[in-house]
Amino acid sequence: MYTPSEERYGRDFYRRCGQSGLMLPAISLGFWHNFGSTGVYENMKRMCFAAFDSGITHFDLANNYGPNPGDAESNLGRILREEMSAYRDELIVSTKAGYDMWPGPYGNWGSRKYLLASLDQSLKRLGLPYVDIFYHHRMDPNTPLEETMGALASAVQSGKALYAGLSNYNGPTMEKAAAILKELRCPFVINQNRYSIFDRTIEQNGLKETAVRLGKGIITFSSLEQGMLTDRYLNGIPADSRIRTDGRYLRESALTPERLAQIRALNELAAQRGQTLAQMALNWVSRDGAVVSTIIGASRPEQIRANALAVPAAPFTGEELDAIDRIVLGK
Repeated sequence: MYTPSEERYGRDFYRRCGQSGLMLPAISLGFWHNFGSTGVYENMKRMCFAAFDSGITHFDLANNYGPNPGDAESNLGRILREEMSAYRDELIVSTKAGYDMWPGPYGNWGSRKYLLASLDQSLKRLGLPYVDIFYHHRMDPNTPLEETMGALASAVQSGKALYAGLSNYNGPTMEKAAAILKELRCPFVINQNRYSIFDRTIEQNGLKETAVRLGKGIITFSSLEQGMLTDRYLNGIPADSRIRTDGRYLRESALTPERLAQIRALNELAAQRGQTLAQMALNWVSRDGAVVSTIIGASRPEQIRANALAVPAAPFTGEELDAIDRIVLGK
């Protein structure tokens, strides 16, 4: 049975999620493609232990995370049951539904039928009576927003989720959803969106500004751009890298000479700050207080421990932020 380190809460690492009472760690652990059938179970356990010992109390999943879909939830369920059940109340476990999960017309998008059935399936795989956060995973152009938000409210009212969240929403749609959830007295507290030095979509589609104005938290994913914003590809493409072993989400064609030049310039700036490139990239997304937590993926416990050290860090100077924009945007 796992025994956690007594040091895990020994630093300023937790932030309030918008205007809610929920506190999240500055770094969260994602279970996207590292806890499925292609992974090694003992390594999965060690990653969970390393995260918890580093103060990372939030484990982020979705119904379709694997591979295969559902496997990440099943593997975490086993770890919780066999190793960490005593610490459930010290953990935030979140899951989502919204992408294709099972065959037929009821296993995708945002209908009430799909969302509530998926949540029941997720709880069974996790072996839990409730999750802390249940997200709708993406906007659905064909289902009334009132139906989707009503399903989230039902999930909370039934006790199967404590909070509601939205993922991959833009600002205007999130604002409409927030108004519906407020009327339903459902605690909607968090938005999960892609955000990085290289991808600033939430600054352009209104999500970031709207979340701040409404007092909702933001949690980001892909803030290391599948490993591009690390030292992983500074000197070529390693044989065991995601590009070589998978290639679905990061292709060799993404590492153009121009992109590699940007990565190397950012790495030099990080070194001047006394950080790794990954640590600086994680600090950048939360530089202004709008982002409460950043989800990291990992394949080894050592990566988790190193990224957890990104917090706390020295604030960026105006000159450093301008330098990052010049490198990436040419400004």
